[in-house]
Amino acid sequence: MQLMSRTLKFLMLCLLVTITSCKEEYPELEDGLYAKIDTNKGTMIAKLFYDKVPVTVANFVALAEGTHPMMSDEFKGKPFYDSLTFHRVMDKFMIQGGDHTATGSGTPGYRFTADFDPSLKHDKGGILSMANSGGFNTNGSQFFITEVPYPSLDAYDGEGNLKPCDQPRVSCHSVFGELVKGIEVQDSISNVKVAARNKPVEDIVMTKVTIIRKGSGAKSFNAPKVFEEELPNVEADIEQIQKDRQAKAEEEQRIREEKIATASAVTVKLIKEYESKTTALPSGLKKYVINKGEGPKPKVGDSVKVYYEGYFTDGRLFDSDRVEIAKNYGMFNQRRMDAGMYGPTKMPVNPDAAMISGFKEALAGLKTGEKAFFYLPSHLAYGERGNRGIPPNTDLTFVIELIEIVSK
Repeated sequence: MQLMSRTLKFLMLCLLVTITSCKEEYPELEDGLYAKIDTNKGTMIAKLFYDKVPVTVANFVALAEGTHPMMSDEFKGKPFYDSLTFHRVMDKFMIQGGDHTATGSGTPGYRFTADFDPSLKHDKGGILSMANSGGFNTNGSQFFITEVPYPSLDAYDGEGNLKPCDQPRVSCHSVFGELVKGIEVQDSISNVKVAARNKPVEDIVMTKVTIIRKGSGAKSFNAPKVFEEELPNVEADIEQIQKDRQAKAEEEQRIREEKIATASAVTVKLIKEYESKTTALPSGLKKYVINKGEGPKPKVGDSVKVYYEGYFTDGRLFDSDRVEIAKNYGMFNQRRMDAGMYGPTKMPVNPDAAMISGFKEALAGLKTGEKAFFYLPSHLAYGERGNRGIPPNTDLTFVIELIEIVSK
């Protein structure tokens, strides 16, 4: 009887051990591929978007498991991220890690071209994204986790077009995951005291990064194989996008030049017609009134609002505050539009104003409501020195319309 009792206890103990050993970690997580990031500040768990950006996820997973086909020999067979630090921490922005040198310049021995998905954005805290040094192919092992939304890091613009990531000062970072647990850990890391180059005073260590696979899709995700097989496709896609963008830019430039040439050809005829009707003033300024004004002339010290169009004598536009004119001559500037710098321009009527002498004289001679053509010999324009796109000794022409006198 005692033998049977001991046997029963042993069997129960074995069953308990079996049940305990088979207990699933984080059973509340849905099927998917996850990265468990243990740190000396706590644990974060990120869901990885292997179905949307397989190459970038494969890169991270293979590094975490020490199986990356391109990593330097010194790292092979070892979990790359274990014991590395978050070497760059910026409150209200992000925390960055994955550099074995903890300087921000370290690599795992290679660089690669990340893949992007327009649905993945830096639109919340807890977003995992690749750090890079600019361009398409400067990704390695470094990644960051956002604390707040940061849309300027998105690879796609608001219209769903891939940004020109290879251009200076254009940020393009591949989102490849987001935290589903431990957002408070990210926040606590973001708040640590930092020194120069936003490096924490005390090391914030990733003690261990573990990949969790749940479901058949995640379990069958072979990171090294996916990386090797899919990377050439990503590179080819990016190359094609760049070729298409270049071809589009060249076509747009051709259309722009054709449009400018057509507009300039019309304008040069108009300039010749207006010039033939001008009256020469004592200074050498020539004036022709296109539309008469019935309002008063401004006095010295007044400010006025005017529309202006500035042309070279061959009909090319060099500046205008009229949107339709700027667009017609291919010189529309969206930043200028956003800054509210199109529309009637406020100018002082004063001989000491910082304007070319011919333009100052033209302003002072207009009546409110008057629109006139002016021909400025080079000595009344920018003279021998020229000015930003205007060669020395260049005659200029203006069409100016005085809208109103706005102050005394």
